[in-house]
Amino acid sequence: MRTRILYLGLFLAVATSGCTQEFQNKISRSVQNWTGTNGVLDVISEGKVMYRFINIDKLTTGTATGGAESRAYRYGYGVMDKNLNLIADPDEKKVYFEISDYATNYIFYENPQ
Repeated sequence: MRTRILYLGLFLAVATSGCTQEFQNKISRSVQNWTGTNGVLDVISEGKVMYRFINIDKLTTGTATGGAESRAYRYGYGVMDKNLNLIADPDEKKVYFEISDYATNYIFYENPQ
């Protein structure tokens, strides 16, 4: 009897983890479909592009440390396009960035090049 319970527990653990992984994969694909894999983020002030990040694969919404509540910022990794030419030049590096939902005017789009 103990062996059956052990096998049942093992089966449920494996089945649950498989579902969880599949669910995570679905979320990842939906985010990738929404953002593309070659995103561009323009930070705008007074009608001008002030900063541009390229080669972004996704923007992630910040979450609370101890829970699942969303925070009012997004973050990601991308190449800081200093000369705004939509090309990752050799002197431009990949950086981490955060943008606020309250104070930052930004546009996120797929790189047309």
